[in-house]
Amino acid sequence: MKSASIVAVGNELLNGHRVDTNSNWLQGRLLRLGFRTCRVVLVPDDVEAIAAVLEEVSRISDVVILTGGLGPTADDLTRFALGKFLGRPLEFRSDIWQTIEAFFERRGLKTASTNRVQAYLPCGAKALANPKGTACGIAAEQGGKRYFCLPGVPSEMMAMFDDSVCPELTADGQTDVIEMGKVRCFGVGESVIAEKLGDLMRRDRNPQINTTVHGGDVLLHIVAAAPDPESAGRLIEADKRLLSELLGDAVYGYDDQTLPEIVGRMLKEKRWKLAVAESCTGGLLAKMITDIPGSSEYFWGGWVTYSNEAKIRDLGVSEDLVSRYGAVSEPVAAAMASGAAQRSGADTALSISGIAGPEGGTPEKPVGMVCIGLFFQGRTEVQTFRFAPVGREAVRLRASLTALNWLRLQLKGLTV
Repeated sequence: MKSASIVAVGNELLNGHRVDTNSNWLQGRLLRLGFRTCRVVLVPDDVEAIAAVLEEVSRISDVVILTGGLGPTADDLTRFALGKFLGRPLEFRSDIWQTIEAFFERRGLKTASTNRVQAYLPCGAKALANPKGTACGIAAEQGGKRYFCLPGVPSEMMAMFDDSVCPELTADGQTDVIEMGKVRCFGVGESVIAEKLGDLMRRDRNPQINTTVHGGDVLLHIVAAAPDPESAGRLIEADKRLLSELLGDAVYGYDDQTLPEIVGRMLKEKRWKLAVAESCTGGLLAKMITDIPGSSEYFWGGWVTYSNEAKIRDLGVSEDLVSRYGAVSEPVAAAMASGAAQRSGADTALSISGIAGPEGGTPEKPVGMVCIGLFFQGRTEVQTFRFAPVGREAVRLRASLTALNWLRLQLKGLTV
């Protein structure tokens, strides 16, 4: 597999004012074309710094893609850095200048003199059309390496890559195409999964299997290389079946499916209604459920009972339970789930009460402790979880997903 590096240019990327989303998008596109991204570098608006990075990544890459720094202002220096690296002076291109002038004329505007710099390219370089803006791209080749400079504006960059760069790269005669599939898991740790998969995660295996984790959601990426998309697709489908057999009930979905989507589909198939009662998650669980189109068919609604008074008044939780055990306790979480089911008439109900932090924890009830209640088939069960106290939003996300996963397993007729 050929290699590629991405160089994102701009001071704003290094001072926290802007997130580099272009590089992430490019990595996915390059992989599908059969190029492995071996380096992603953020570099300031500085000719010497950009040229030095180009020198570095050129030693390990077949293709180098730069984004940003092609505008008309004094800090747009990518074209100068590329010329310095290649050892080629910049030349004025009248055809590019005419295109820029026409761009402004169509909008009834006068072309500023500062835009003239955008008509300069390193000698021998090729201009890449930009119908969305004034910054044309640049394509150059030297020493068997290929260089592409694209605008930093995401919409312009994406269009230029698909329209101009993709045809250039596919013309290279790549022997394989790359396709990707995903297997989604919850309720089991990444290390446990790695142990179960064993040699399936070897780096020299085709397809390769990689893992990422977010909020307890473990995503297995299946990356297959083959002469054509159909062959790669067959490899991916075979691995999906294999992983599902090995990981069993931990697997909840594939590709772009989400846990709320899967649970919603199961509720819809059973023609059940779900109600929720939330405290520490503050409505996040309800949001996840209603983010799915068509959720009104199975979601009754819910309560955000953040205070003890709300739990008592709106859900019928006993004041004695709250005073005796505290709001974050299994008896109170159970009463919240039962109360939500009784007041809504829903078939099933989930409740969440916990300590999301960063304050409020005690040795007995530390930050990250969450009690989840589930009303299911006329019975109420409750479990206590102790999530890593790595941030308020992380605890809330993990609690909401854990509640949904518990309901998923129960809907499958399983026990935890």
